[in-house]
Amino acid sequence: MSWDWQVFCEDTIERQVVQGCFGKGGDITYLDWMLSAWGWTVSVSVLALLLALVLGSFIGTLRTLQDRPGIVRLGNAWVELFRNIPLLVQIFLWYHVVPTLFPVMQGVSGFVLVVLALGFFTSARIAEQVRSGIQALPRGQRYAGLAMGFTTFQTYRYVLLPMAFRIIIPPLTSETMNIFKNSSVAFAVSVAELTMFAMQAQEETSRGIEVYLAVTGLYIVSAFAINRVMAFVEKRSRVPGLIVAGGSGGH
Repeated sequence: MSWDWQVFCEDTIERQVVQGCFGKGGDITYLDWMLSAWGWTVSVSVLALLLALVLGSFIGTLRTLQDRPGIVRLGNAWVELFRNIPLLVQIFLWYHVVPTLFPVMQGVSGFVLVVLALGFFTSARIAEQVRSGIQALPRGQRYAGLAMGFTTFQTYRYVLLPMAFRIIIPPLTSETMNIFKNSSVAFAVSVAELTMFAMQAQEETSRGIEVYLAVTGLYIVSAFAINRVMAFVEKRSRVPGLIVAGGSGGH
């Protein structure tokens, strides 16, 4: 069995080798295509992560307001709904069902719908982590903020959430890596990300080993980069001597 890595230097139309492996004058090589697909994967992942962080932080915070049982139940419902429906099913619901129920969504691109689906799915997981992080803090932190004259909103903003996020950086690292890998489901609605590139390039070139190894390498490099960045953030934000309560139970 012989491998032919030169396939990435071929243009996608006439399958002629392009000098330097990057297309010129409108020609697109398989290397160009793969790097473009990588860019789409990163774009989907970053936007979905930002959406998930905002929603997850909000929902997770609401679930710790024990004096507002109605709000807590709504937060719990959000988490159970989006966490227990398979991601691929949610992608299809957003792509095929939501535009039918809400005609205003019919002009929305598949890229945006995938970001929404992946962001909402991940927000449920982050909400659980934020809730656990807040409830792991000593009870006195909340009382100290209120005793200083802070409102409940200010106590969460300036006291509880900054400390909670320091605690949950390790699971957030895993979630960030997961959202990058989960972006591969975007191929199901024709978003030109890495998995779709691999499938189409393999069919066109019959070089599945080379194509899938290259794509796997990009996923590994991306995951490793995320891990190193989050490890740096964790190291810089660690609070020396912080002792938190075990488990995720309420206080």
